[in-house]
Amino acid sequence: MLPTSMKYVDHGAGGASSCMTVKQGPLPTLKSGEVLIEVAYAGVNRPDVAQRSGRYPPPPGASPYMGLEVSGTVVAKEGDVTPWNLGDSVCALTPGGGYAEYCAAPASNCLPVPKGLSMEQAAALPENYFTVWTNVFERGALKAGESILVHGGSSGIGITAIALAKAFGATVYTTVGNAEKAAAVTRLGADAAINYRDQDWAGEVWNLTAKKGVNVILDMVGGPYTEKNLKSLAMDGRLVQIAFLQGSKTELDMTPIMVKRLTFTGSTLRPRTVEQKAAIAQALLKNVWPLIEAKEVGTIIHATFGLDDVQKAHDMMEESLHIGKIMLKVR
Repeated sequence: MLPTSMKYVDHGAGGASSCMTVKQGPLPTLKSGEVLIEVAYAGVNRPDVAQRSGRYPPPPGASPYMGLEVSGTVVAKEGDVTPWNLGDSVCALTPGGGYAEYCAAPASNCLPVPKGLSMEQAAALPENYFTVWTNVFERGALKAGESILVHGGSSGIGITAIALAKAFGATVYTTVGNAEKAAAVTRLGADAAINYRDQDWAGEVWNLTAKKGVNVILDMVGGPYTEKNLKSLAMDGRLVQIAFLQGSKTELDMTPIMVKRLTFTGSTLRPRTVEQKAAIAQALLKNVWPLIEAKEVGTIIHATFGLDDVQKAHDMMEESLHIGKIMLKVR
């Protein structure tokens, strides 16, 4: 028997991290094709901070609560759901609602918990791995023998991009904000870590590549990085934008796009259709889940907080001092 109510994190009208409170409310109502997950852990991501701040409203039809990835147990499902059974352990990319004891998710956007991983580790996978796979390997078309520059290398996205790019035979350069982060990403396999506070990262990339540039750049900074990114790409290079932490507007010389036959692309994950996310899930199941189970790639968890300490989790995210994932233990 399911309870009639659950704990969830409410952020009211939005604002600073202090606006969040844990409240009691009804369980989600399932739609066609969905399962109900009793949440064990939820990941904390920058889109959650943006939603809490009022800068990233959920798409139509999505849960108004924060939380884009969870792990847990399937406890209910709609009648048209066939891939999962009650009691199955899953991790899921959710349209929202992960900061709660129960979360609804499309069945096709769920994946099995990889063998050998805990629920905590599994909850740290979906948002990063869905994002990196579709942007680096589908949009960025990174291939073995090529090179990639990953900005924000110590973030959850950055660590995932480094691990997957190395696993698939690429040379990886990354930017970080301090020596501790540089040492961490180097241990994870980055071929070079550039401290952007002390070094001209574009100049370093140019020298590291013998003035050829890199084949792919994964960027979440934007702003003043954009022109430097274009100049740092090799012929037929691909710049993939996944966020704009320093703004989406800037003046730039776009000549390199034409002269070097560059591709400037990007994407957001949350607004994609269930079907599009399902296709990414199947690609991960085929290409990446075996690597996770073989311990060739994985995830790093920096800190885990209880649901009542969600404010501390968001404060840590906004301070950008973490190396890896920040998690919430729901139960």
